[in-house]
Amino acid sequence: MWGFKTASGASPAQPGSDRLKRLAKSLDALARKDETGIRRALEIGSLRRQAALQLHGICGDFVRDLNQLLAEIVLDFQPEQYGPDNFQDAGINLFQINAQGRILQIKFEATPELVSTEDFRVPYILAGAVRCFNQELLDKDLIEEQLLFYTIEKSRHLWRFFDARTYHSGPFDRDYLTTLLEHLV
Repeated sequence: MWGFKTASGASPAQPGSDRLKRLAKSLDALARKDETGIRRALEIGSLRRQAALQLHGICGDFVRDLNQLLAEIVLDFQPEQYGPDNFQDAGINLFQINAQGRILQIKFEATPELVSTEDFRVPYILAGAVRCFNQELLDKDLIEEQLLFYTIEKSRHLWRFFDARTYHSGPFDRDYLTTLLEHLV
């Protein structure tokens, strides 16, 4: 055995000693911290799945509403169906709206950390990009791209776009999708 002795000659960690009590308290605190971390990771995982469903819903509603007004063409939205199990926590998630070759592509993935502020000043848990292109833009080697974040603020959680060229930011919603598609037509 190690045989450590204190200056008084007693073993340093006898039951009831202050040192042993401090160690026990530290280990108990560590266990509580681990439980809190696990609980937080599960909450963020659930919130990420909900956010993916919300994003799919925004896009799906936009396509359905616009298709009801169209007489000549039909917008295609993929994937048509999307559930919580479709979310790829360890990979890229992709939605696409196609208006006869005018493409809005929405790509997003989980942040490496539970919550990040690396690329956007508001804390976020999902990040990606919205790409817009048509054949004319592709012929010029141009693809419009804006960043996309699912932000978690104290009062609300929402999808936001961010244009790195203009520093313009706003909610990812029907108006935003309308503006993007207008630029492609």
